[in-house]
Amino acid sequence: VQLQASGGGLVQAGGSLRLSCAASGSISRINGMSWYRQAPGNQRELVAAITSGGRTNYADSVKGRFTISRANSKNTVYLQMNSLKPEDTAVYYCNVGVVAPGTWYSNDYWGQGTLVTVSS
Repeated sequence: VQLQASGGGLVQAGGSLRLSCAASGSISRINGMSWYRQAPGNQRELVAAITSGGRTNYADSVKGRFTISRANSKNTVYLQMNSLKPEDTAVYYCNVGVVAPGTWYSNDYWGQGTLVTVSS
């Protein structure tokens, strides 16, 4: 299974970006999908998550500004980021739970990370 993340870049404070992460390979079913971020010197933290049924969860720091969604037909998860702040600057990673054909258990996979830089 491979995850391809895209959409990062440089944006001014108050601006918007949309991240995408597409899973490909040997996939029977995708369970939870989520986005994490890691700023320099900090631990990786959960930003947002979405279940297979569409339930979402957000870090307090991004509630009301970020929206996670998924397109099951495309095995893709998105993160719409609005009203960006300099403190949102980090490498963003997608994480996907994948059930392979012929199995019942889920394995977690990580994308390669995409850099988001918000200037003040």
